[in-house]
Amino acid sequence: MSTRNPDRTVNAPPALPASALFGRSSEGGEILREDELYRCIHCGLCLEHCPTYLELGLETESPRGRIALMRATYEGRLAPTPDVQQHWDLCLGCRACEAVCPSGVPYGRLIETTRAWTATHTRRPLSERLLRWLAFSWLLPSRGRLQAAGLLLLLYQRSGLQWLVRRMGLLRLAPGLRAAEAGLPRVPSRFFAAKGQVYSARGQRQRRVGLLAGCVMPLFQSSTMEAAVQVLVENGCEVVVPQGQGCCGALNVHSGEQTRAREMARKNVRAFLDADVEAVVVASAGCSAAMKKYEELLEGNAKDGALAAQFGAKVQDITEFLAALPIEPTGAAPVRVTYQDPCHLAHAQRITSSPRELLKGISGLELVEMVRPDVCCGAAGSFQLVQQEMSDRLLDARLAQIRETGADVVATANPGCMLQLERGVRQRGMNVRVCHVVDLLAEAYRGGGRVEPGEAPPSPNEG
Repeated sequence: MSTRNPDRTVNAPPALPASALFGRSSEGGEILREDELYRCIHCGLCLEHCPTYLELGLETESPRGRIALMRATYEGRLAPTPDVQQHWDLCLGCRACEAVCPSGVPYGRLIETTRAWTATHTRRPLSERLLRWLAFSWLLPSRGRLQAAGLLLLLYQRSGLQWLVRRMGLLRLAPGLRAAEAGLPRVPSRFFAAKGQVYSARGQRQRRVGLLAGCVMPLFQSSTMEAAVQVLVENGCEVVVPQGQGCCGALNVHSGEQTRAREMARKNVRAFLDADVEAVVVASAGCSAAMKKYEELLEGNAKDGALAAQFGAKVQDITEFLAALPIEPTGAAPVRVTYQDPCHLAHAQRITSSPRELLKGISGLELVEMVRPDVCCGAAGSFQLVQQEMSDRLLDARLAQIRETGADVVATANPGCMLQLERGVRQRGMNVRVCHVVDLLAEAYRGGGRVEPGEAPPSPNEG
């Protein structure tokens, strides 16, 4: 452990043992190093890049303010009360502060570790603990339960039950649930399942790649997953969708549920390494950011850490992968497009030019930049569900900026951003389409006559 900051004054022993917050967990994986906690020099450069600080103007809702609360808790000057936790919970985890920090503060790891610590050393209300267990321990780790939930939502929407529930006002007594229900996306009639299928490359095979199906995209954005397959096979890639894969665990990590996240990471590492692929291509920016960091998550176990390092070296966001080929879409897409930077692509992975290069490569497409496209739209994984008021404020600001561009389409590269923007566009009656970058690329190939409009991906060979 590094030497503590000599300028600080410790007025009391730590409220909880320092080993609970610093060092390494009993399950493996890095926790938090003291030198990282005291690396912040309070320069304030992060303030104008922090979405919650820009909205509220409060020091406690800024990165340096939240770090100050972490320090005070570690030093025993402050107990991790619900009020203190709320400041940490209100953080989007967008990591915009990291990109501008002159001291290299790893804020993303600090906030994730703090949340993991509070999850195991404090007691939240029973209702919240139950919801967290249902989401992070019961639902997300199971592809079967996720698909069953998707089918139930499909039945709810298509059977007339949703209309009846809204007509009768059955959710009026539960404002939070009513808001979540109102924001539900329309569930497509078919899902994208990971069942070991292999899609053959069009023409001569150049590369063999694995594709993450994940948790959200197969249910709500199956057409985007199909578009990803189409674009990859058009560019000489044999695409493998390993059956043994599952949710990447990013939502768990961001919410402090690291134990289950490690199990999910091990599952994906095994599935993709066993598939013998050259690259693991991921169409979700939040997932690719988390999967590249599996080595840190599993670092406490030498064998797991070594395999995770081997796996992480193969992971690429799909925009990163395609831009490096490079690709040449054969058709045109005469539309005016603006691009929303997903936080975990722009800030966590520092990838901003690749998606823009791909869009600019489409004939007829006009790319118009919005004001500060890398400011969070308010999605931030489960944030849009548990912090609805702040999420809506950030969404309103983003939609206003989209209007100013006059764009017909807003493209992004993350399922959470897509769901958030689609909800906002739908609820506000905006005539703007929301899609993934690969959706536009696939449409360009169709326009070029290589793929017929509405055609599904090439028939796979079942693994």
